[in-house]
Amino acid sequence: MSDRPMGPLSEVELATKDESTPPGSVVIEVVAAPPAINIPDGGLQAWLSVLGGYVPDCTTTFGYSNSFGVFQDYMCARNGLTVIETLDFHVVVVGLPAGKLFFDQGYFHYVVGSGSILYVFCMFMLSLANPHKYYQLVLSQGIGMGIGSGLMLVPAMSVQTHHWRVRRSLAMGIVMTGSGVGGLIYPIMLNKLVNGSAGFAWGVRATAFLTLGLLAIANAVMTTRLPSARKRGPGPKPDMKAIRRTGRTGYLRSGTLFLVLWGMFFPYFYLQLWVNLHRLSGRWQVTVIQIAILNAASIFGRTLPNMLADRVGPFNVLAPVAVITSALVLAMFGVTSTGAVIVFSILYGFFSGASAIRLGLGYFVTSFAMLTGTPIAGALFDEGGRWYKPIVFNSVIMFAGASCLIVARSLVARAKGSQHV
Repeated sequence: MSDRPMGPLSEVELATKDESTPPGSVVIEVVAAPPAINIPDGGLQAWLSVLGGYVPDCTTTFGYSNSFGVFQDYMCARNGLTVIETLDFHVVVVGLPAGKLFFDQGYFHYVVGSGSILYVFCMFMLSLANPHKYYQLVLSQGIGMGIGSGLMLVPAMSVQTHHWRVRRSLAMGIVMTGSGVGGLIYPIMLNKLVNGSAGFAWGVRATAFLTLGLLAIANAVMTTRLPSARKRGPGPKPDMKAIRRTGRTGYLRSGTLFLVLWGMFFPYFYLQLWVNLHRLSGRWQVTVIQIAILNAASIFGRTLPNMLADRVGPFNVLAPVAVITSALVLAMFGVTSTGAVIVFSILYGFFSGASAIRLGLGYFVTSFAMLTGTPIAGALFDEGGRWYKPIVFNSVIMFAGASCLIVARSLVARAKGSQHV
């Protein structure tokens, strides 16, 4: 019998006898269990990773994309173009292989660093783009910045799992509020510079230099702690029976997210154009601040409803929020004064931010909604410059998504035997 010291046992293997083993004896090999994974749930490295994830995950990706209403207004009103925005699509789709490289291969810093370099490079290329050369805008702003964002997004968010377990929701919530902060800073900065003395080229370059500094800090402070999946070895196989049991509601959830996100970004991209064409700026300079108001309100929308969802269940929060967000799009018909623009921006920013709860459930599917939603709205508006077409379209599809969400909530509540869903 082996004389190895006993320790935490994970497996006992019976080995066949060899030439040195007496006849009839059995060799027992004791395999020690791997050490337990320790998640500190705090500390300097954990909070620095939150700070690092805050920057690329939201401030310079979704935060910057939420300010694209400034570009929409500039390209459409001044240059007669409609910006087909593909950034959000690439953020999500490229995020899938980026996450695999992080978790499975352990190339976190290489992936995030490459995404940061590509993102900033394409911002500078956007500053050199001719607004009348459509392919230059698509290559730099749509494809290049989108791929760079995708390489940063998933790893920067997922690295929080290395440092947080009990307070993981808190850490993730802090990181996600970066989109509202970025959407507060960049629109004001771009409006003041692009429409001011700096002009389009230097206005975009100024935001690129700011982004370069922020991403340099982010790459320096984010750290990983756990070994990659390749070093950990194979994990447990997925429970296919459980997946099949939740398949019906899973498909319904994905369809819900697709429909809601298909129309949700319409005000973010077109509200500034709406304000300018209706001459609603006035002494409050709403043209400059309305997108910033939208994004500032979304900070509270991303935090307060999440806290409520932990108490009463995410479906019980999401269902009414989706209905209200859909109704607010339809309410744009009444946004015909400066005060109405401000009130609408606050309400829509809050409730659309709340609609992002549990967004990761259908990231791949919803990426196609992000890709096609605003171009469809632009095409509908371009047909005679009539606002009612995109407003009605986006409101109806969001109401359809809200209806699917209500049905999904009923199915989940029935399956769980509880109204806390």
